[in-house]
Amino acid sequence: MKTAIIHDWLNGMRGGEKVLESLCDLYPDAPIYTLFYEPDRVSQKIRRRKIIPSILQKFPFSRRHYRNYLPLFPAAIGRFDLSGYERIISISHCAAKGVRIPPNALHVCYCLTPMRYIWDLFDVYFRHRSMLSPTKITMALLRERLRRWDVATSRSVDFFVATSRHIAEKIQVYFARESEIIPPPVDSDFFTPDQSQQQDFYLLVSALVPYKRVDVAVEAFRGRHEQLIIAGTGPEAKSLMRNAPRNVKFLGWVGQENLRELYRRCRALIFPPEEDFGIVPLEAMACGKPVIAYGAGGALDTIQDGKTGIFFREQTPASLRNALEQFNPDVFIPEDLRRHACEYSKESFANRWMDFMRGVEKRSC
Repeated sequence: MKTAIIHDWLNGMRGGEKVLESLCDLYPDAPIYTLFYEPDRVSQKIRRRKIIPSILQKFPFSRRHYRNYLPLFPAAIGRFDLSGYERIISISHCAAKGVRIPPNALHVCYCLTPMRYIWDLFDVYFRHRSMLSPTKITMALLRERLRRWDVATSRSVDFFVATSRHIAEKIQVYFARESEIIPPPVDSDFFTPDQSQQQDFYLLVSALVPYKRVDVAVEAFRGRHEQLIIAGTGPEAKSLMRNAPRNVKFLGWVGQENLRELYRRCRALIFPPEEDFGIVPLEAMACGKPVIAYGAGGALDTIQDGKTGIFFREQTPASLRNALEQFNPDVFIPEDLRRHACEYSKESFANRWMDFMRGVEKRSC
């Protein structure tokens, strides 16, 4: 079957892009359609593909401020001509599933999450903006229209695949649709242990955006003797650094090799968000390190409390501090942590995906 892959945007390597890499292996001839494309910020595997960006790519400031064009995403994604394709695979956390589907084509949506900005996380994304901010006013006015569009375009999806039980529940609530659960792949061949590098710091790996709740971790370490190292960039970087205590260190963006070294050297990973899935905890586990995580969202699928990490029950500095007091790294066995992470390997993802696709294609005949 002639296949096309639709991806919201390609300007970094996050969990969704790891899924895309795996699908590139499974569908080597499929072109990729996307709203925005920055070749220097994606992997070589993705760059080698035929990539068709939307008309928004030519708009001013689209490289840095692409999210400001959110009201135009539905129109831009709808302009792609997919005539002649028999299998459409959308990897969607925003607008990708809204692509126009040719008659008789099969549309499978790998849903990373329904659009956060218009559903459950609107207030989180726009909490730091003034009530009179043009962006906030525009989004408030367009929110209901975008919700209607999001629900309407869900009907063009023949089959939904969710990353976790948490996302499957959201798909049911917002779209009234059932979904198959296939977790994203972890590169367990790359992320491997090295116990000789052990050091005594805690690690947080995250985009510095509001819903990731990095502020919870920063405040939790205030007044403590342990060091917290934060790897990642984002719009909240300046305010977080300005308010951070001395024992919290910000590294900014780090490459994959350096990230692996950080996982290997850290005492444990700190994971404060309510995440849709969360690939970072599994990368840490693949390197033999336990996780201290907020007990909600996708973490409930991937972290076994007391076996591969521990949970803190409230998304507050006090709750995280309490977990830090209780945490004992000696009870966690690196081999067990890695064994658990390897259940989410690239090979496991590929096998689950192809088994699922064989089933839905048989039903669609």
